Amino acid sequence: MTWQTHEITNQFDELQNYNLLATDTPLREALARAGADAFVPQLDRYGATLGQAETYALADQANRHTPELKSFDARGRRVDHVEFHPAWHQLMALYRGQGLIAMPFADERPGRWSAWAAGFYLHGQVEAGTLCPATMTQAVIPLVQREPALWAALKDKLLSPDHDERDAPLERKKSIWVGMGMTEKQGGSDVRANTTTATPTGQGEREFTLRGHKWFFSAPMCDAHLVVARTADGGPSCFFVPRWRPDGSKNPIEIQRLKNKVGNRSNSSSEVEFKDAHGILMGEPGRGIPTIIEMATYTRLNCVVGSAAMVRQGLVQGLAYARQRKAFGRLLVDQPLMRAVLTDLALENEANMVLMMRLAQAYERDDSPLEKAWKRVMTPAAKFWVCKRAVEITGEAMEIFGGNGYVDDGVMGRLFREAPVNSIWEGSGNVMCLDVMRAIGKEPDLAQALLLDLGQCVGDDTRLREALQSLLAMLREPPEQLEALGRRFCERLVLLAQACLLLRHAPTAVADAFIQTRFDPQWGRVVGSIDTHSLAVDAILQRAYPA
Repeated sequence: MTWQTHEITNQFDELQNYNLLATDTPLREALARAGADAFVPQLDRYGATLGQAETYALADQANRHTPELKSFDARGRRVDHVEFHPAWHQLMALYRGQGLIAMPFADERPGRWSAWAAGFYLHGQVEAGTLCPATMTQAVIPLVQREPALWAALKDKLLSPDHDERDAPLERKKSIWVGMGMTEKQGGSDVRANTTTATPTGQGEREFTLRGHKWFFSAPMCDAHLVVARTADGGPSCFFVPRWRPDGSKNPIEIQRLKNKVGNRSNSSSEVEFKDAHGILMGEPGRGIPTIIEMATYTRLNCVVGSAAMVRQGLVQGLAYARQRKAFGRLLVDQPLMRAVLTDLALENEANMVLMMRLAQAYERDDSPLEKAWKRVMTPAAKFWVCKRAVEITGEAMEIFGGNGYVDDGVMGRLFREAPVNSIWEGSGNVMCLDVMRAIGKEPDLAQALLLDLGQCVGDDTRLREALQSLLAMLREPPEQLEALGRRFCERLVLLAQACLLLRHAPTAVADAFIQTRFDPQWGRVVGSIDTHSLAVDAILQRAYPA
């Protein structure tokens, strides 16, 4: 006799088998505004592929079967090899095959940066770990372009849409991935405290040997890394350090261990030591910090887009679930308090999306003080706020599923574990706020251009006008006091920017709801602590993810 104690009802799987782009009206509108129509068919196909159950399964496998370090081969030779599950390589090939890494630099069509942001945003909703090496590889392209000999050797490999998973010398690879090695034990974000040294080999003015360590060496199986080390004059310089020497021997970069991270499990991060490793100087000696800052400008944008993607996925999964799950006799989506939570998530999602797409346009244009202000000032401010908020919001989205969200059998737990990395990587919250302050202090015209742009948008809205005046008042504070207000300044700057962008581009119902909630003196930081009685909740939720 087969025992059956109960019938399973009112249980629903997480959302799969849907088109991530076709169901995202605000994103499609943003692509149209950016003039990126030529890229939409490809992005639509990608959105359909990403939404398939098979792709979600790959993401689960890549994060469940984490990278493994193999220090030696069977005969005791040092190999420092990191082995990945096949799902990792399938996802890497999937992303690279879209041409997204090269798109901003190799494609001259208008809307290329917006199209890239959309593709990154779509991929990040399903699997984020694979975007780490993709981010670094993309960010290194404009730096390598300024090194004629290096660019000639690497151009085709960097721009290639193929994923070549072989661990082999550069000249044998069809395509390459490039990582980063910046932080050390004693310094962390303070890269000027680094002690790793670089000594000329005497075989060429740009060839050096590196000796020292890196406490965080991102994606050690990349084919090369950008590494900061001190030259004889004591200044930090930037070096291109390949996994293999020019003579075909293994470069002595020894992996001490892989990091046991809270999230970002599919991707490998490591600690390494350089035992006179071969490196090529990039730029001028002692100018490593400006090189890092330029690279970080790009990678920080990726952090913003990646965190926005997690918020989007949390919202869509939560909304789809709430439309099916019943409690106390009616659907969750029909219950007033849950509607407040879902509405708050929907407003956060669209505000993040319009901000990231506006930033992407600034990276494409970069031809005026205003565009430079969006790029230089707003990027670190957005990284601070959007990435910080994603940590809380993924937790709220997980809570919509109750206990089912707090298990490792689906995407919700992975989003929650993944979210903090973008807030920490490439500069934590305080570092981002300090970067905003430094940018404003160094180039006051940038802040003026940005606030003037926002001021033209606020019109007669008392709440936005007061927010703008508050920002201007903070800028008049002495430097030390302004630094202490850094988090408040960045938060209010981003909220004002999001409000202005929604006023310009979103339906009135969305823009008014965002302003009414975010500029309410009683607005709390707990998701759903908003007054929805005058908001067009049904319209907002339908726009967020059509039923």
